Amino acid sequence: MKPRLQTSLGQQLVLTPQLRQALHLLQLPVLDLEAEISAAVESNPLLEWIEDAAVTTPPVDVRHQGEPADPPATAGNGDAAHGNDWEGASDFAWERSGHRPDDATEQLADEGTLQDHLLWQLHLAPCNERDCHIALALIESIDEDGYLRDPPDEITSNLPHGIQADDDDLARNLRLVQSMDPAGVGARDLGECLRLQLLRRSPDTPGHALALRIAEGDLEHLPKAGAEGLARRLDAAVADVEQALQLLRGLDPRPGARHGALPQDCYVVPDCVIGRQHGVWTVRLSRDPLARLGIHRAYEQLAASSSGDDGRYLRGHLQEARWLLKNLESRGQTLLKIVNCLLREQSAFLEYGPRALRPLTLREIAAQVDLHESTVSRAIAGKYARTPRGTVALRDFFASGVAGGEAGEASSTAIQEMIRALVAAEDPRKPLSDAHLARTLSERGINVARRTVAKYREAIGIDSSQQRVRLG
Repeated sequence: MKPRLQTSLGQQLVLTPQLRQALHLLQLPVLDLEAEISAAVESNPLLEWIEDAAVTTPPVDVRHQGEPADPPATAGNGDAAHGNDWEGASDFAWERSGHRPDDATEQLADEGTLQDHLLWQLHLAPCNERDCHIALALIESIDEDGYLRDPPDEITSNLPHGIQADDDDLARNLRLVQSMDPAGVGARDLGECLRLQLLRRSPDTPGHALALRIAEGDLEHLPKAGAEGLARRLDAAVADVEQALQLLRGLDPRPGARHGALPQDCYVVPDCVIGRQHGVWTVRLSRDPLARLGIHRAYEQLAASSSGDDGRYLRGHLQEARWLLKNLESRGQTLLKIVNCLLREQSAFLEYGPRALRPLTLREIAAQVDLHESTVSRAIAGKYARTPRGTVALRDFFASGVAGGEAGEASSTAIQEMIRALVAAEDPRKPLSDAHLARTLSERGINVARRTVAKYREAIGIDSSQQRVRLG
Protein backbone atom coordinates (compact mmCIF):
# COMPACT_ATOMS: atom_id res chain seq x y z
CA MET A 1 0.00 0.00 0.00
CA LYS A 2 1.15 3.50 -0.77
CA PRO A 3 -0.31 6.89 0.15
CA ARG A 4 -2.60 8.62 -2.33
CA LEU A 5 -5.14 11.45 -2.46
CA GLN A 6 -8.84 10.77 -2.96
CA THR A 7 -11.86 13.11 -3.20
CA SER A 8 -15.44 12.26 -2.28
CA LEU A 9 -18.82 13.98 -2.01
CA GLY A 10 -20.93 13.87 1.15
CA GLN A 11 -23.35 15.77 3.36
CA GLN A 12 -23.00 16.47 7.05
CA LEU A 13 -24.55 18.79 9.59
CA VAL A 14 -22.17 21.41 10.94
CA LEU A 15 -23.11 23.47 13.98
CA THR A 16 -21.93 26.99 13.31
CA PRO A 17 -21.16 29.29 16.28
CA GLN A 18 -24.39 31.15 15.59
CA LEU A 19 -26.44 27.92 15.67
CA ARG A 20 -24.70 26.77 18.85
CA GLN A 21 -25.59 30.06 20.52
CA ALA A 22 -29.21 29.79 19.37
CA LEU A 23 -29.56 26.30 20.86
CA HIS A 24 -27.86 27.43 24.07
CA LEU A 25 -30.17 30.44 24.53
CA LEU A 26 -33.25 28.37 23.70
CA GLN A 27 -32.78 26.02 26.64
CA LEU A 28 -32.04 28.73 29.22
CA PRO A 29 -34.79 29.71 31.71
CA VAL A 30 -35.50 33.41 32.02
CA LEU A 31 -33.20 34.10 34.99
CA ASP A 32 -30.28 32.22 33.42
CA LEU A 33 -30.97 34.03 30.17
CA GLU A 34 -30.73 37.42 31.86
CA ALA A 35 -27.44 36.40 33.47
CA GLU A 36 -26.13 35.33 30.06
CA ILE A 37 -27.18 38.64 28.51
CA SER A 38 -25.56 40.62 31.35
CA ALA A 39 -22.29 38.77 30.77
CA ALA A 40 -22.52 39.50 27.04
CA VAL A 41 -23.11 43.22 27.67
CA GLU A 42 -20.05 43.37 29.93
CA SER A 43 -17.78 41.69 27.37
CA ASN A 44 -19.12 43.29 24.18
CA PRO A 45 -18.79 47.10 23.87
CA LEU A 46 -21.30 47.11 21.00
CA LEU A 47 -24.12 46.01 23.33
CA GLU A 48 -25.81 48.35 25.78
CA TRP A 49 -28.81 48.55 28.06
CA ILE A 50 -31.33 51.12 26.85
CA GLU A 51 -34.12 52.87 28.72
CA ASP A 52 -36.33 54.15 25.92
CA ALA A 53 -38.26 52.22 23.29
CA ALA A 54 -36.16 53.37 20.34
CA VAL A 55 -34.13 50.23 19.74
CA THR A 56 -31.94 49.34 16.78
CA THR A 57 -33.06 45.72 17.09
CA PRO A 58 -35.52 44.07 14.70
CA PRO A 59 -39.20 44.80 15.47
CA VAL A 60 -40.89 42.55 18.03
CA ASP A 61 -44.58 41.63 18.30
CA VAL A 62 -45.55 43.95 21.16
CA ARG A 63 -48.87 42.15 21.75
CA HIS A 64 -47.06 38.94 22.65
CA GLN A 65 -43.76 40.15 24.07
CA GLY A 66 -44.52 43.49 25.68
CA GLU A 67 -44.98 42.11 29.21
CA PRO A 68 -43.30 44.12 32.00
CA ALA A 69 -40.44 42.59 33.94
CA ASP A 70 -42.55 41.51 36.92
CA PRO A 71 -46.26 41.14 36.03
CA PRO A 72 -48.78 41.03 38.88
CA ALA A 73 -50.76 37.93 39.72
CA THR A 74 -53.51 36.73 37.42
CA ALA A 75 -56.99 37.86 38.28
CA GLY A 76 -59.44 35.35 39.58
CA ASN A 77 -61.92 35.79 36.69
CA GLY A 78 -59.56 34.06 34.26
CA ASP A 79 -58.41 37.21 32.48
CA ALA A 80 -54.67 37.82 32.08
CA ALA A 81 -53.68 40.37 34.73
CA HIS A 82 -51.08 41.31 34.92
CA GLY A 83 -40.81 34.49 53.61
CA ASN A 84 -23.43 31.66 78.92
CA ASP A 85 -20.12 31.55 78.55
CA TRP A 86 -17.64 31.67 75.70
CA GLU A 87 -14.77 30.35 77.80
CA GLY A 88 -14.53 26.66 78.76
CA ALA A 89 -13.08 23.25 78.10
CA SER A 90 -15.22 22.79 74.97
CA ASP A 91 -13.13 25.17 72.85
CA PHE A 92 -11.62 22.13 71.14
CA ALA A 93 -14.95 21.35 69.48
CA TRP A 94 -14.57 24.33 67.17
CA GLU A 95 -11.01 23.36 66.31
CA ARG A 96 -12.15 19.87 65.41
CA SER A 97 -15.08 21.11 63.36
CA GLY A 98 -12.82 23.50 61.45
CA HIS A 99 -14.58 26.79 62.18
CA ARG A 100 -15.35 29.03 65.12
CA PRO A 101 -17.41 32.24 65.04
CA ASP A 102 -15.87 35.43 66.31
CA ASP A 103 -19.01 36.54 68.10
CA ALA A 104 -22.48 35.26 68.90
CA THR A 105 -24.27 37.71 66.61
CA GLU A 106 -22.45 36.45 63.54
CA GLN A 107 -23.28 32.85 64.43
CA LEU A 108 -26.95 33.63 64.95
CA ALA A 109 -27.08 35.39 61.61
CA ASP A 110 -25.66 32.37 59.77
CA GLU A 111 -26.40 29.10 61.55
CA GLY A 112 -25.38 26.92 58.61
CA THR A 113 -26.17 23.23 58.93
CA LEU A 114 -27.86 21.52 61.85
CA GLN A 115 -24.48 20.27 63.11
CA ASP A 116 -23.11 23.83 63.04
CA HIS A 117 -26.09 25.03 65.07
CA LEU A 118 -25.63 22.25 67.65
CA LEU A 119 -21.86 22.81 67.84
CA TRP A 120 -22.43 26.47 68.63
CA GLN A 121 -24.67 25.44 71.56
CA LEU A 122 -22.15 22.82 72.68
CA HIS A 123 -19.55 25.58 72.89
CA LEU A 124 -21.80 27.32 75.42
CA ALA A 125 -22.49 24.18 77.46
CA PRO A 126 -20.72 23.72 80.83
CA CYS A 127 -19.09 20.33 80.23
CA ASN A 128 -15.60 18.89 80.58
CA GLU A 129 -13.43 17.87 77.65
CA ARG A 130 -14.34 14.16 77.80
CA ASP A 131 -18.09 14.85 77.82
CA CYS A 132 -17.67 17.34 74.99
CA HIS A 133 -15.99 14.64 72.87
CA ILE A 134 -18.89 12.28 73.54
CA ALA A 135 -21.50 14.97 72.84
CA LEU A 136 -19.67 15.87 69.64
CA ALA A 137 -19.78 12.24 68.49
CA LEU A 138 -23.53 12.22 69.16
CA ILE A 139 -24.01 15.46 67.21
CA GLU A 140 -22.08 14.10 64.25
CA SER A 141 -24.36 11.06 64.20
CA ILE A 142 -27.58 13.08 63.96
CA ASP A 143 -29.14 13.02 60.49
CA GLU A 144 -30.57 15.95 58.54
CA ASP A 145 -34.05 15.46 60.07
CA GLY A 146 -32.64 15.77 63.61
CA TYR A 147 -32.84 12.08 64.56
CA LEU A 148 -30.13 9.93 66.17
CA ARG A 149 -30.44 6.66 64.28
CA ASP A 150 -26.90 5.24 64.64
CA PRO A 151 -26.45 2.39 67.17
CA PRO A 152 -24.34 3.05 70.31
CA ASP A 153 -21.45 0.90 69.07
CA GLU A 154 -21.09 3.00 65.94
CA ILE A 155 -21.20 6.25 67.93
CA THR A 156 -18.50 5.14 70.37
CA SER A 157 -16.31 4.02 67.45
CA ASN A 158 -16.16 7.65 66.32
CA LEU A 159 -14.64 8.83 69.61
CA PRO A 160 -10.99 9.94 69.61
CA HIS A 161 -8.37 7.40 70.61
CA GLY A 162 -8.09 7.02 74.39
CA ILE A 163 -11.67 8.05 75.22
CA GLN A 164 -14.09 5.31 76.28
CA ALA A 165 -17.81 5.74 76.87
CA ASP A 166 -20.37 3.35 78.36
CA ASP A 167 -24.15 3.46 78.12
CA ASP A 168 -24.43 5.85 81.08
CA ASP A 169 -22.01 8.29 79.45
CA LEU A 170 -23.94 8.19 76.19
CA ALA A 171 -27.28 8.63 77.98
CA ARG A 172 -26.02 11.59 80.03
CA ASN A 173 -24.60 13.42 77.02
CA LEU A 174 -27.61 12.54 74.89
CA ARG A 175 -29.78 14.36 77.42
CA LEU A 176 -27.48 17.35 76.96
CA VAL A 177 -27.91 17.24 73.17
CA GLN A 178 -31.67 16.76 73.47
CA SER A 179 -31.87 19.89 75.61
CA MET A 180 -30.55 21.97 72.72
CA ASP A 181 -32.45 23.86 70.07
CA PRO A 182 -34.45 22.88 68.03
CA ALA A 183 -36.78 21.05 70.39
CA GLY A 184 -36.91 17.35 69.60
CA VAL A 185 -33.39 17.09 68.17
CA GLY A 186 -31.47 13.91 69.08
CA ALA A 187 -34.60 11.77 69.34
CA ARG A 188 -34.33 8.12 68.34
CA ASP A 189 -37.87 7.77 67.02
CA LEU A 190 -40.96 9.85 66.30
CA GLY A 191 -42.55 9.23 69.70
CA GLU A 192 -39.46 10.43 71.56
CA CYS A 193 -39.21 13.47 69.25
CA LEU A 194 -42.79 14.50 70.03
CA ARG A 195 -42.28 13.80 73.75
CA LEU A 196 -39.21 16.05 73.89
CA GLN A 197 -41.18 18.86 72.29
CA LEU A 198 -44.12 18.36 74.65
CA LEU A 199 -41.80 18.58 77.66
CA ARG A 200 -40.86 22.10 76.49
CA ARG A 201 -44.54 23.06 76.63
CA SER A 202 -46.34 24.17 79.77
CA PRO A 203 -48.09 21.29 81.63
CA ASP A 204 -51.16 23.53 81.73
CA THR A 205 -51.50 23.29 77.94
CA PRO A 206 -54.88 21.71 77.07
CA GLY A 207 -54.40 18.02 76.24
CA HIS A 208 -50.76 18.00 77.41
CA ALA A 209 -50.90 14.96 79.73
CA LEU A 210 -52.89 12.82 77.28
CA ALA A 211 -50.64 13.85 74.40
CA LEU A 212 -47.63 12.68 76.42
CA ARG A 213 -49.29 9.29 76.95
CA ILE A 214 -49.97 8.93 73.25
CA ALA A 215 -46.44 9.94 72.27
CA GLU A 216 -44.85 7.58 74.81
CA GLY A 217 -46.71 4.40 73.88
CA ASP A 218 -49.85 4.59 71.80
CA LEU A 219 -48.66 6.57 68.79
CA GLU A 220 -48.23 3.43 66.67
CA HIS A 221 -51.87 2.47 67.21
CA LEU A 222 -53.20 5.81 65.96
CA PRO A 223 -53.31 5.14 62.17
CA LYS A 224 -55.53 2.07 62.48
CA ALA A 225 -57.46 2.84 65.67
CA GLY A 226 -58.34 6.45 64.99
CA ALA A 227 -59.50 8.86 67.69
CA GLU A 228 -62.39 6.70 68.90
CA GLY A 229 -60.34 3.51 69.05
CA LEU A 230 -57.54 5.35 70.84
CA ALA A 231 -60.06 6.78 73.33
CA ARG A 232 -61.23 3.26 74.20
CA ARG A 233 -57.64 2.07 74.54
CA LEU A 234 -56.70 4.96 76.86
CA ASP A 235 -60.05 4.95 78.69
CA ALA A 236 -60.51 8.63 77.90
CA ALA A 237 -63.18 10.78 76.32
CA VAL A 238 -63.11 11.13 72.54
CA ALA A 239 -63.09 14.93 72.86
CA ASP A 240 -60.02 14.79 75.11
CA VAL A 241 -58.22 12.51 72.63
CA GLU A 242 -59.07 14.86 69.76
CA GLN A 243 -57.66 17.76 71.80
CA ALA A 244 -54.44 15.82 72.47
CA LEU A 245 -54.12 14.85 68.81
CA GLN A 246 -54.56 18.48 67.81
CA LEU A 247 -51.65 19.36 70.10
CA LEU A 248 -49.51 16.59 68.56
CA ARG A 249 -50.30 17.78 65.03
CA GLY A 250 -48.86 21.18 65.92
CA LEU A 251 -45.45 19.68 66.69
CA ASP A 252 -42.59 19.30 64.21
CA PRO A 253 -41.85 15.67 63.23
CA ARG A 254 -38.60 16.74 61.50
CA PRO A 255 -37.03 19.34 63.81
CA GLY A 256 -33.68 19.42 62.01
CA ALA A 257 -35.03 19.90 58.49
CA ARG A 258 -35.11 23.70 58.68
CA HIS A 259 -31.37 23.96 59.40
CA GLY A 260 -29.05 23.77 56.43
CA ALA A 261 -31.85 22.86 54.05
CA LEU A 262 -32.98 24.73 50.98
CA PRO A 263 -35.31 27.65 51.69
CA GLN A 264 -38.95 26.67 51.77
CA ASP A 265 -39.92 29.76 49.77
CA CYS A 266 -38.27 28.80 46.49
CA TYR A 267 -39.64 30.94 43.68
CA VAL A 268 -39.57 30.37 39.96
CA VAL A 269 -39.91 33.12 37.39
CA PRO A 270 -42.33 32.13 34.61
CA ASP A 271 -41.07 32.57 31.08
CA CYS A 272 -44.51 33.27 29.71
CA VAL A 273 -47.96 34.34 30.89
CA ILE A 274 -51.16 32.61 29.77
CA GLY A 275 -54.48 34.39 30.08
CA ARG A 276 -57.86 34.77 28.47
CA GLN A 277 -58.71 37.77 26.30
CA HIS A 278 -62.22 38.06 24.87
CA GLY A 279 -62.80 34.37 25.55
CA VAL A 280 -59.62 33.23 23.78
CA TRP A 281 -56.53 31.85 25.49
CA THR A 282 -53.44 33.91 24.65
CA VAL A 283 -49.78 33.78 25.62
CA ARG A 284 -46.99 36.31 25.81
CA LEU A 285 -43.45 36.35 27.20
CA SER A 286 -43.21 37.57 30.78
CA ARG A 287 -39.84 39.29 30.21
CA ASP A 288 -38.59 40.58 26.88
CA PRO A 289 -34.80 41.10 26.84
CA LEU A 290 -35.01 42.73 23.42
CA ALA A 291 -36.97 45.64 24.90
CA ARG A 292 -33.96 46.63 27.05
CA LEU A 293 -31.04 45.53 24.87
CA GLY A 294 -29.66 47.27 21.84
CA ILE A 295 -26.55 48.09 19.82
CA HIS A 296 -24.45 51.14 20.70
CA ARG A 297 -25.11 53.48 17.79
CA ALA A 298 -21.89 55.46 18.07
CA TYR A 299 -19.75 52.32 18.07
CA GLU A 300 -21.80 50.92 15.20
CA GLN A 301 -21.00 53.98 13.07
CA LEU A 302 -17.37 53.84 14.16
CA ALA A 303 -17.13 50.19 13.10
CA ALA A 304 -18.26 51.11 9.59
CA SER A 305 -15.73 53.93 9.19
CA SER A 306 -12.70 52.44 10.99
CA SER A 307 -9.95 50.39 9.42
CA GLY A 308 -7.05 48.31 10.68
CA ASP A 309 -7.12 46.38 13.93
CA ASP A 310 -9.61 48.73 15.56
CA GLY A 311 -12.05 48.33 12.71
CA ARG A 312 -11.74 44.55 12.69
CA TYR A 313 -12.23 44.48 16.48
CA LEU A 314 -15.40 46.60 16.33
CA ARG A 315 -16.84 44.77 13.32
CA GLY A 316 -16.26 41.39 15.00
CA HIS A 317 -18.11 42.47 18.13
CA LEU A 318 -20.83 44.09 16.02
CA GLN A 319 -21.42 40.76 14.27
CA GLU A 320 -21.60 38.99 17.62
CA ALA A 321 -24.09 41.57 18.92
CA ARG A 322 -26.32 41.12 15.88
CA TRP A 323 -26.16 37.32 16.27
CA LEU A 324 -27.21 37.64 19.90
CA LEU A 325 -30.16 39.92 19.13
CA LYS A 326 -31.30 37.69 16.28
CA ASN A 327 -31.04 34.53 18.41
CA LEU A 328 -32.94 36.20 21.26
CA GLU A 329 -35.73 37.07 18.84
CA SER A 330 -35.70 33.51 17.49
CA ARG A 331 -35.87 32.11 21.03
CA GLY A 332 -38.92 34.20 21.87
CA GLN A 333 -40.73 33.28 18.65
CA THR A 334 -39.98 29.56 19.11
CA LEU A 335 -41.18 29.57 22.70
CA LEU A 336 -44.38 31.41 21.80
CA LYS A 337 -45.04 29.06 18.90
CA ILE A 338 -44.72 26.00 21.13
CA VAL A 339 -46.81 27.40 24.01
CA ASN A 340 -49.54 28.54 21.60
CA CYS A 341 -49.66 24.98 20.27
CA LEU A 342 -49.90 23.65 23.82
CA LEU A 343 -52.82 26.01 24.44
CA ARG A 344 -54.70 24.62 21.45
CA GLU A 345 -54.11 21.04 22.57
CA GLN A 346 -54.61 21.45 26.33
CA SER A 347 -57.16 24.25 26.68
CA ALA A 348 -59.39 21.86 28.67
CA PHE A 349 -56.61 21.59 31.26
CA LEU A 350 -56.79 25.35 31.83
CA GLU A 351 -60.58 25.22 31.97
CA TYR A 352 -61.18 22.19 34.20
CA GLY A 353 -57.85 21.27 35.80
CA PRO A 354 -55.52 18.25 35.69
CA ARG A 355 -58.40 15.81 35.29
CA ALA A 356 -58.99 17.19 31.79
CA LEU A 357 -55.34 16.84 30.71
CA ARG A 358 -55.24 14.72 27.57
CA PRO A 359 -52.32 12.53 26.44
CA LEU A 360 -49.74 14.56 24.54
CA THR A 361 -46.21 13.82 23.37
CA LEU A 362 -43.28 15.89 22.18
CA ARG A 363 -43.59 14.32 18.75
CA GLU A 364 -47.13 15.65 18.26
CA ILE A 365 -46.12 19.21 19.17
CA ALA A 366 -42.94 19.00 17.08
CA ALA A 367 -44.95 17.97 14.03
CA GLN A 368 -47.41 20.84 14.44
CA VAL A 369 -44.78 23.56 14.91
CA ASP A 370 -42.46 22.04 12.29
CA LEU A 371 -39.53 21.58 14.66
CA HIS A 372 -37.45 18.63 15.80
CA GLU A 373 -38.42 16.85 19.02
CA SER A 374 -35.08 17.75 20.58
CA THR A 375 -35.72 21.44 19.86
CA VAL A 376 -39.12 21.28 21.56
CA SER A 377 -37.53 19.49 24.50
CA ARG A 378 -34.86 22.22 24.82
CA ALA A 379 -37.46 24.97 24.56
CA ILE A 380 -39.63 23.69 27.44
CA ALA A 381 -36.82 22.45 29.73
CA GLY A 382 -36.90 24.24 33.10
CA LYS A 383 -39.50 26.76 31.94
CA TYR A 384 -42.78 27.72 33.55
CA ALA A 385 -45.98 29.49 32.54
CA ARG A 386 -48.18 31.64 34.75
CA THR A 387 -51.79 30.54 34.28
CA PRO A 388 -55.12 31.20 36.04
CA ARG A 389 -54.48 27.84 37.76
CA GLY A 390 -51.10 28.92 39.12
CA THR A 391 -47.56 28.65 37.84
CA VAL A 392 -47.22 25.44 35.83
CA ALA A 393 -44.13 23.82 34.35
CA LEU A 394 -44.40 23.50 30.59
CA ARG A 395 -43.52 19.81 30.95
CA ASP A 396 -46.77 19.35 32.90
CA PHE A 397 -48.70 19.95 29.70
CA PHE A 398 -47.34 16.63 28.40
CA ALA A 399 -48.66 13.33 29.75
CA SER A 400 -48.51 9.70 28.74
CA GLY A 401 -51.75 8.02 27.71
CA VAL A 402 -53.68 4.96 28.80
CA ALA A 403 -56.15 3.39 26.39
CA GLY A 404 -59.75 3.71 27.50
CA GLY A 405 -63.04 2.31 26.33
CA GLU A 406 -65.85 4.62 25.37
CA ALA A 407 -64.09 7.46 27.15
CA GLY A 408 -61.16 7.19 24.75
CA GLU A 409 -57.55 7.59 25.75
CA ALA A 410 -56.89 9.19 29.15
CA SER A 411 -53.68 10.75 30.41
CA SER A 412 -51.80 9.34 33.38
CA THR A 413 -52.22 12.68 35.19
CA ALA A 414 -56.00 12.55 34.74
CA ILE A 415 -56.11 8.98 36.08
CA GLN A 416 -54.05 9.99 39.12
CA GLU A 417 -56.51 12.80 39.84
CA MET A 418 -59.43 10.33 39.58
CA ILE A 419 -57.69 7.97 42.01
CA ARG A 420 -57.07 10.86 44.40
CA ALA A 421 -60.77 11.86 44.27
CA LEU A 422 -61.96 8.27 44.80
CA VAL A 423 -59.69 7.80 47.82
CA ALA A 424 -60.77 11.14 49.29
CA ALA A 425 -64.42 10.08 49.13
CA GLU A 426 -63.96 6.51 50.46
CA ASP A 427 -65.18 5.17 53.78
CA PRO A 428 -62.15 5.21 56.13
CA ARG A 429 -63.45 2.03 57.76
CA LYS A 430 -63.48 0.24 54.40
CA PRO A 431 -60.89 1.86 52.11
CA LEU A 432 -60.88 0.99 48.44
CA SER A 433 -58.35 -1.61 47.35
CA ASP A 434 -56.34 -1.26 44.14
CA ALA A 435 -58.55 -3.87 42.48
CA HIS A 436 -61.68 -1.95 43.48
CA LEU A 437 -60.19 1.28 42.15
CA ALA A 438 -59.36 -0.46 38.87
CA ARG A 439 -62.96 -1.74 38.56
CA THR A 440 -64.36 1.74 39.28
CA LEU A 441 -62.15 3.30 36.62
CA SER A 442 -63.15 0.58 34.18
CA GLU A 443 -66.82 1.42 34.79
CA ARG A 444 -65.94 5.00 33.80
CA GLY A 445 -64.42 3.82 30.53
CA ILE A 446 -60.76 3.74 31.58
CA ASN A 447 -59.27 0.28 31.43
CA VAL A 448 -56.22 0.06 33.68
CA ALA A 449 -54.71 -2.93 35.42
CA ARG A 450 -54.53 -3.24 39.18
CA ARG A 451 -50.73 -2.93 39.17
CA THR A 452 -51.06 0.27 37.12
CA VAL A 453 -53.42 1.69 39.73
CA ALA A 454 -50.92 0.74 42.43
CA LYS A 455 -48.13 2.51 40.54
CA TYR A 456 -50.18 5.70 40.11
CA ARG A 457 -51.34 5.57 43.76
CA GLU A 458 -47.75 5.37 45.00
CA ALA A 459 -46.72 8.16 42.62
CA ILE A 460 -49.16 10.60 44.24
CA GLY A 461 -48.21 9.54 47.78
CA ILE A 462 -51.32 7.56 48.79
CA ASP A 463 -50.84 4.60 51.12
CA SER A 464 -52.25 1.16 50.45
CA SER A 465 -55.76 0.24 51.62
CA GLN A 466 -54.37 -1.65 54.64
CA GLN A 467 -52.47 1.46 55.76
CA ARG A 468 -55.47 3.75 55.17
CA VAL A 469 -57.94 1.78 57.29
CA ARG A 470 -59.38 3.62 60.32
CA LEU A 471 -61.24 1.49 62.85
CA GLY A 472 -62.34 4.30 65.18
